Amino acid sequence: MIQEALQLISSPYGWALYFACAMLIGISKTGIQNIGTLAVPFFALLFGAKYSTGIVLILLCFADLIAVIYYRKAFLWKEVKSLLPLAFVGLFVGLILGNYIDDKTFKISIGICIIVGVAIMLWMEKASPETREKLTKRSWYSPLFGFILGFSTMIGNAAGPALSVYMLSKRLDKITFAATSAWFIFVLNLSKVPLQAFVWHNLTWSGLILNIMALPFIILGGFIGIKIIKILPEHIFRNIIIALVILASIFLIIL
Repeated sequence: MIQEALQLISSPYGWALYFACAMLIGISKTGIQNIGTLAVPFFALLFGAKYSTGIVLILLCFADLIAVIYYRKAFLWKEVKSLLPLAFVGLFVGLILGNYIDDKTFKISIGICIIVGVAIMLWMEKASPETREKLTKRSWYSPLFGFILGFSTMIGNAAGPALSVYMLSKRLDKITFAATSAWFIFVLNLSKVPLQAFVWHNLTWSGLILNIMALPFIILGGFIGIKIIKILPEHIFRNIIIALVILASIFLIIL
């Protein structure tokens, strides 16, 4: 089984990329949201688009656990609760569609999810404060984002951009932003484990061993993320989030 895990990555460059991506995931969960999205196209490159979602899912769960323990008192449950019902619907829609599309289409679907998130984010940044406030108070606003988040996280663990759009639109401070995002994604990712294990069959013991090998890099990334978010000014934090979402979209299209 260990031998099978080692064969999943075929070159030293692949191992370096894998561990670097694991560290990015750790940073994204405790500090700079969406920097982990940069890892999505690289994981797809290493393992194939659909199979990579199973490997990345366990890495995300490890990183989520670190984040929710650290941010156990700073999150807003009301925001999590408002997103979850339609997020579960989105999960199941993504689950069903995922059974009928090939790997190339799967990768394109991931890209579309991220690009839609970018487009909404740019529009929200240009809109006036009054427009944003009116929009975020609409009864359909949170459920709509919940569905988008559930679908995009099921299709390619690509909910980061849309989640950032939602949290930025709520004008949360950087700590509450990180904490609420971490708890929401933690719940969704745990819900996806049985779905991917028993429906998509892309969770394997060899993949789990590969995940365990990356744990030190996830922990290191989590520590770096905590340090970064403490010293980063709010306006720079927002600008970095936006820039990283756009960069992730470009990477996915190019690769």
